Amino acid sequence: MHWYTYLAYFFGGAFLANALPHVVNGVSGRAFQTPFAKPPGKGLSSPTVNVLWGFFNLQLAWLLIFRAGSFDLHNVQHALPFGAGVLMMLVASARIFGPFHGGR
Repeated sequence: MHWYTYLAYFFGGAFLANALPHVVNGVSGRAFQTPFAKPPGKGLSSPTVNVLWGFFNLQLAWLLIFRAGSFDLHNVQHALPFGAGVLMMLVASARIFGPFHGGR
């Protein structure tokens, strides 16, 4: 497998993890931060914008995970970069958005 396939799996996992809070908040009818808010990443965007942004992230994740190579979750060489991307985005999101929602 080429090095760029590992990179695609890593970023595919990151985009998949980034889609989760946007879709969940959007379909729950809650505003949440997006890059389109004022100020970007700090202000709140409407639930509709969050659903659209989350869906866009899901599309990118799908392209990177399933179109960049022949992804197999049972293959450790595929699962590790994917899982690392998911974990990296989840921890980064918790640290960035936690202060806005009562976390530290």
